[in-house]
Order: sequence, then structure tokens, then C-alpha cells
Amino acid sequence: MTGRKFHVLLAEGAPGEAAESLRVLYPGSDSALELTIVSTMSTLLAAIELAVPETIFLDLSLGKPDPLDAVRRVYRAAPGIPLIVFADLADKSYAARSISEGAIDYLLKGFMDTRTLERVLRTALERNTLEGLADLLRDPLTGLYNRDGFTTLGTRSMDTAMRSGGTLVVLCALIENYSSLLEELGSKGCEQAVREAAELVGNCFRRSDFVGRLGDAQFAALAVDAAEPSARVLRQRVESRLAIYSQSRQPWGRLVLRLSAGYWGANDPRSFPEFLDAVESDLRQPEVVLSETAAHRESTGKRH
Repeated sequence: MTGRKFHVLLAEGAPGEAAESLRVLYPGSDSALELTIVSTMSTLLAAIELAVPETIFLDLSLGKPDPLDAVRRVYRAAPGIPLIVFADLADKSYAARSISEGAIDYLLKGFMDTRTLERVLRTALERNTLEGLADLLRDPLTGLYNRDGFTTLGTRSMDTAMRSGGTLVVLCALIENYSSLLEELGSKGCEQAVREAAELVGNCFRRSDFVGRLGDAQFAALAVDAAEPSARVLRQRVESRLAIYSQSRQPWGRLVLRLSAGYWGANDPRSFPEFLDAVESDLRQPEVVLSETAAHRESTGKRH
């Protein structure tokens, strides 16, 4: 942190436990911390652009009666800035659920010691570094992560899951009729079909998940802390949205997706590239086409 300021935007009500803990962690008037404190949601949203923070802390009590909506609003305003929420012990369930709405971690009031704060800030700084790297590793057509970016973020997510006992689900999708679309629609029309496929797959996942384009016709999505049955549920969600989408797809050609999904738990010895390769290997098998029976989908969901 030497030589530059670490910009933190803190939205907190009384009594100011988070602000006090941050100042203990970064003591002195010449510390590396540049702390901006606001006390209302409206002020927080207005301050994001002015303060240019590297991390945002949000007291969920400021978002009542709907704290999760407050998390969503902050995330929409600054999707690239790590968001850490904190709450009273009685609101722990809201804090935990905020992870699926865009927060990267949560703290509980009364337990915000310097060691805990240092841990969550390290995660935020690492995420900033990786997000900055991954911005250089995006697919120019869809804006999704390319293979290198997706693998980098997947490896980092797996490292975190190994320490916390978390889980991962990866879903891969292949445009099975890519060659025929290219022949039928030409390069521009096929590019539009790829963009629409990317949007379809991406809309099936949470904002906190990662979606990538791994090849001309292939996509992958990583769901963090997803239970094992989620692999099957996510496949079914993509299938359902594809069916609705295909009914209204005009003037572009019909889109045919082949899907494969896999589950990883903290006791799984595979690295992320090995895990991803296993899911992609399943994708290349003929029995995992989108039209396979529900019974077979059930068994595939339990493969890992």
C-alpha cells in the first residue's frame, strides 16, 4: 500500500464500528487509507462516481426495509467495484444472501476486528487485480471473458473455495449448428447469433458468477457456492430459455445448443483447468445433446 492511497467508500449508520476498525487497521493521518464516509443510501449512490472507490462497505441497516434491494442498487451502480456488506447479528441471513446479489463478502457487527477486516480487504484487492487483468482478457464480440480470463478467474475462485469449503458448478454450451449458421447467415449474421447465445447463457446466472466465450461457438459459466443439484437445475434453465427464445428468433436462424455441466467440491483434487477440461470432454460426447431425455440429465447432474 506504500506510495498510494487505498480509496474506500463506507456507508454506515451509528455507532461507526466499521469506520473505527478501518482506522485502527490504517492508523495515523498519513496512512494509506483514503476513507469517505456517508450515512444514507442516496448519498452513497451519489458518492460512488465522485469518490472513485476501490472498495465499498455497506451497512445493511441503511437499506431497510429491503436491504437486498439496496445491495442490488449499489451493485448496479458499480458492478466492477468489490462490495462488502455488514449487518447486525439478527440480519445475518440478509448478509449471507447478499452474496448472490453482488457482494463479495459480509461481516457481522460486533465481530469486525482488524484481522477479519484485513481478510476481506485482501480478497477485495485480489479481486480488483484479477478483474483488471481479466478486462484485458475479454472476447471483443460478446464482452465475455475469453478462455484465459475465464480460467484465471476460475482458478482464483477454486482457491477461495478450497479454503472456505465452498463448491463450484461449471456449465458449458456449444452452438452445435454454428457451421450451418455461418453458411446460412454469413459472418455478420452468425456473429449476431453468437451474441444472442452469449446473452441467453449469461442471463441464466447470477451477477456474481463468471461467463466466458471459450471458442468461436463455445461458452462456459462458473457458478460459485452452488449446490450439487444446481448443475442439473442450470442445464434445465438454459434449455427452458432456449425453447422460448427459439420460438421468437427472427430473422436469424434456429439456434441449437449442446450442454454439459459438472460439480466440484472442496475435497475434489482436480485443478480448475482439469475440472473445466472434464466438463468440456463431456460436451463433446453425443449423449449430452440438448434433446437428451430427462432421465439422462438426472444422471449427468450427479456425475461429479
